[in-house]
Amino acid sequence: MKTKAILVSIIVLTTLLVGCTQAPTTDTTDSSDTSTDVVTTASIVDTAAAFENAISAEGTWIIATTKDITIDTPLTLNGTFVTDDNEVKRKIGLYTQDEDRNVTARFVLTAPSLTINSPNASIEHGTFVGDVYVSADNFQLKDATIKGNLYFTTPTAQSTFLMDGTSSVTGVQELVQQ
Repeated sequence: MKTKAILVSIIVLTTLLVGCTQAPTTDTTDSSDTSTDVVTTASIVDTAAAFENAISAEGTWIIATTKDITIDTPLTLNGTFVTDDNEVKRKIGLYTQDEDRNVTARFVLTAPSLTINSPNASIEHGTFVGDVYVSADNFQLKDATIKGNLYFTTPTAQSTFLMDGTSSVTGVQELVQQ
């Protein structure tokens, strides 16, 4: 019986370690000479430093917070990431969820500004307090709130923006010159 318990513990521990290990990053270059990173694991973050690292070009495609985070400097979401499903995507998840993917808690990310340079990026199920500058195409708000202004730096970024019915922006939404 003791041997069986030890064996089961080893299997569970091994599964957890393998499942939580960050996938290797592969850089490829397309014909327009931009880099695409293949990183399939999420960055689970609860500190400003971890969040800033996760949104960098060397970060991961999903950045998931586990509590409210306040950062005193402007933030930039950089990099092009490809998911396991071979989709270019980037997600800032300001929430936790249960095993059935039901949102169990929502969080607030506060910073002076957030610039979105990653294509197909989204902010989901939480609140960003500050101004958002969108330079990439296909930015989305999914069940999320921006308590601030939403500025688009290109007409294409503005025309490809999507916001669902449960999302809101408290400030202006406009095209700006940078």
